[in-house]
Amino acid sequence: MPLARSLSITSLSGLEEWDEEFDLEDAVLFEIAWEVANKVGGIYTVIQTKARLTAEEWGENYFLVGPYVESNVRTQVELIEPTNPALKRAIDKMNSSGCKVYFGRWLIEGSPYVVLIDVAFTAWNLDKWKKELWDNFSIGVPWFDREANDAVLFGFLTAWLLGEYAAQCEEPPHILAHFHEWLAGLGLALCRQRQLPVATIFTTHATLLGRYLCAGSVDFYNNLADFNVDKEAGDRQIYHRYCLERTAARCAHVFTTVSQITAVEAEHLLKRKPDIITPNGLNVKKFSAMHEFQNLHAQSKNRIQEFIRGHFYGHLDFNLDKCLFLFIAGRYEFSNKGADIFLEALARLNYLLRVNHSDVTVVAFFIMPARTNNFNVETLKGQAVRKQLWDTAQTVKERFGKKLYESLLVGQLPDVSKMLSKDDFTMMKRAIFATQRQCQPPICTHNMLEDSNDPILTCIRRIGLFNSSADRVKVIFHPEFLSSTSPLLPMDYEEFVRGCHLGVFPSYYEPWGYTPAECTVMGIPSISTNLSGFGCFMEEHIADPSAYGIYILDRRYRGVDESCNQLTSYLFQFCQQSRRARIIQRNRTERLSDLLDWRYLGRVRTFTFTKRRDVNRSTNNYHLSSLSVLHISSSHGPG
Repeated sequence: MPLARSLSITSLSGLEEWDEEFDLEDAVLFEIAWEVANKVGGIYTVIQTKARLTAEEWGENYFLVGPYVESNVRTQVELIEPTNPALKRAIDKMNSSGCKVYFGRWLIEGSPYVVLIDVAFTAWNLDKWKKELWDNFSIGVPWFDREANDAVLFGFLTAWLLGEYAAQCEEPPHILAHFHEWLAGLGLALCRQRQLPVATIFTTHATLLGRYLCAGSVDFYNNLADFNVDKEAGDRQIYHRYCLERTAARCAHVFTTVSQITAVEAEHLLKRKPDIITPNGLNVKKFSAMHEFQNLHAQSKNRIQEFIRGHFYGHLDFNLDKCLFLFIAGRYEFSNKGADIFLEALARLNYLLRVNHSDVTVVAFFIMPARTNNFNVETLKGQAVRKQLWDTAQTVKERFGKKLYESLLVGQLPDVSKMLSKDDFTMMKRAIFATQRQCQPPICTHNMLEDSNDPILTCIRRIGLFNSSADRVKVIFHPEFLSSTSPLLPMDYEEFVRGCHLGVFPSYYEPWGYTPAECTVMGIPSISTNLSGFGCFMEEHIADPSAYGIYILDRRYRGVDESCNQLTSYLFQFCQQSRRARIIQRNRTERLSDLLDWRYLGRVRTFTFTKRRDVNRSTNNYHLSSLSVLHISSSHGPG
């Protein structure tokens, strides 16, 4: 259900009066984001996963707008001539005026059209546009902030594109522009300031100031109303970025965010209450495996076990059949993503498993990209030793099998004592000696550039989880994205998730949370929090989330120690489940997939406008009463 809206800057509208209802064929949707064909974070996943559904709904009238990054374009985009005559004229006009604008198809599911703008090529305009930004909005951008400079260039070029397109249309167009995050937000503000005939939507997936404040270990959510936002942004040297974000939120006809928890945050930090909640979905069909997902789990689990055999060679004194794989993944924000509380809970879990003489071993993976200079030599050696043992076993097996076959052919039972030769025993002994290890299995799979200051490694040193034989909890820190071409752990992220038993995401700041959502659609239980958009969404839609393998940790109304104890309790209970119970739970988790499908979360609404006349002004102003694109849904999701 839409939230009560707050008034936008209606005096800057520039919109003509639209009919209360019109055909989508007469409207054109531009979706603008820095992460179009440019993977940086979660917004890339949002746009990529809903592209097919949006393209099906809007057809030839849907265009994504993003930055031109040559390395990405070479592998992801097919450059073609623009299909829309007015857009072709607009792009040609911009290119003849000193810009570089490209048109093509993004080679993802749905193959949407993309307009890619080379911001670096027009950097000569930066000083002029910064002056215009200051004159019109009183926002100054420092020269040293490259990301903000790119945002200025991208914003002005986007507004230029939309204005040029409107000018090239033969009839008054119905142009809809959906902007994501602050990096694209300046284009929205310029559309309003220039009174372009464009209906605007701004979606914030996470507020800039909120992310910085949470990283500073403050009691964020219980003090939202008390922050001096201008001072806090200034103290963190992001005031200019904050102003760009706040301006976009205030200028948009419709302001949306991805969860109720972020809506409250935006209301206090950006000073505007979101008009509607738009939960993020997934293309569930991509992950759908019907009745095969249990088999896929077993196959991927076997591949992870092979990695474990190599990583723990010489110390493989635990039963892999009674080993549980837990993982946390995402942007390396130690406290925001909950890596701190996860590590503390693992230390407590290790104690509980030891004192209860449990035969279960937990291997916890931390998949968080950090600065490294290469793979750890000891880690690579482990995989080489494992392969050598496998080759030795295969050689001995072939010789044994040949002798057994020949014995059976002559009708004799084999003499087992003569089946293996001295050479075979020598080969096996050499292989066994090669597995001797003087050091503990490594914690980190790579050589860290700042090993002594790394938050995860520092915390591990404090809690003493060093992968010793006595520990029932082992830790593996993999500081880069997973890839099927890796010589260490050759698995894609999706394959890895399917092979794990539990995803743990105890985030303190998580506006939505794609990682637990991806776990859900693949039938993998997960732990999230009531401070994440995903956790709040599940609490709202499911009476007993834990029965479906969705554990919600309370991090809003409990202290850190209490939350850590609750997480430890969840982990210990999970370790006590039988294999059959885990299979049943995975089945129940996978049934929630449809709840996260874009086909439910991306329902279309009609765009309608009601005319407002400001009696104190001579111009007509228009107030957008209901606005939505495929991404916009009710706060209650499918119903």
